[in-house]
Amino acid sequence: MPTDFAATRALFDLPAGLCYLDGNSLGPLPRTARERMARAMDEWGRLLIGGWNQAGWMAQPGLLGDRIGRLIGAEPGHTVVGDTLSIKVYQALAAALALVPGRRIVLSDTGNFPSDLYMAEGLLRMLGDGHALRLVEPEAVGDAITEEVAVLLLTEVDYRTGRRHDMPALTRKAHEAGALAIWDLAHSAGAFPVDVTAGGADFAVGCTYKYLNGGPGAPAFIAVAPRHAEAAPAALSGWLGHRAPFAFDLSYVPGRGVERFRVGTPPVLAMAALDAALDIWDAIDMEDLRQRSLALADRFIKGVLDAVPELELVTPREAERRGSQVSFRHPEGYAAMQALIARGVVGDFRAPDIMRFGIAPLYIGEAEIDRAVDVLAEVMERRLWDNPAYRIRAPVT
Repeated sequence: MPTDFAATRALFDLPAGLCYLDGNSLGPLPRTARERMARAMDEWGRLLIGGWNQAGWMAQPGLLGDRIGRLIGAEPGHTVVGDTLSIKVYQALAAALALVPGRRIVLSDTGNFPSDLYMAEGLLRMLGDGHALRLVEPEAVGDAITEEVAVLLLTEVDYRTGRRHDMPALTRKAHEAGALAIWDLAHSAGAFPVDVTAGGADFAVGCTYKYLNGGPGAPAFIAVAPRHAEAAPAALSGWLGHRAPFAFDLSYVPGRGVERFRVGTPPVLAMAALDAALDIWDAIDMEDLRQRSLALADRFIKGVLDAVPELELVTPREAERRGSQVSFRHPEGYAAMQALIARGVVGDFRAPDIMRFGIAPLYIGEAEIDRAVDVLAEVMERRLWDNPAYRIRAPVT
């Protein structure tokens, strides 16, 4: 049955009159999340420490991992939830490097999210021994995959421009060169169909607070290909990644498969909100979502370029080359975005000059797209951004 996107909008608690085009940064509140979190709070109050067993808190990272795994094409039993995306990047990269001994180069691109690069820099600096991070322009990644490379570390969709890498092609090239591939799905999971198994990914990581709508600070996930599950070492050998944590051994024994990539105590309340959000995805056909996303994005692109030719589109026009966001460049992009937000159209800004608009069909339709075009045209044509108040940079842009 085709996905009813008019019905899915009612599943979210959005302020009346708000045109929310920032789900690529933080998804809105699922209506059932309050009740689900209240239930977890009640379990905490009634059961106290017994909640870990009686309410099944300890099993949630794997159960939620499998629900996300279905959305990203991971094999059942090979995805786990917990910690932050930066920690999962670190774990995946450390494990991948250990699986390719004798090589020292991690290849990434200049469009990767800085946090991924920071984690790589920190790990490689600690490893020493000639380990280095090599960055190339996004279009040059394929040609830069040589037999020097140990690991290819890429974010599938560029957080600034929305440009999408070809996961199967680049992973295949990495494997042909004897390297492994790690894919960050922060702007992919919940945005369009993903298949890490068919794409050959060795490791995949991602967050759940963007398109998956898990809430601010919602836990991250990591998926490990079955071929590496028992061989990949756990660089962050946390207590809950131990094979028998409640044996309290003084030496670490890695858990089985992806379980070894658990680190800290599961965030029970955050997982309750994520659990509610994932219920929505059970009724979503991802191909329907993708087609709807592309149609809305095309409508937005055409509307903006027709009405505001001074804006430079930086998102690829070709459907296969983009994710589910549209980005424009303008020298006054920050102030212009603040003017939009003041008028009820919410996107965000990424330095130095990019205005981003997330296209999330679960709660965005033609009416929101057309309104965003009209307000953006008014802001630019009337120079409404030229207001000192809109130039004051907030901590989060």
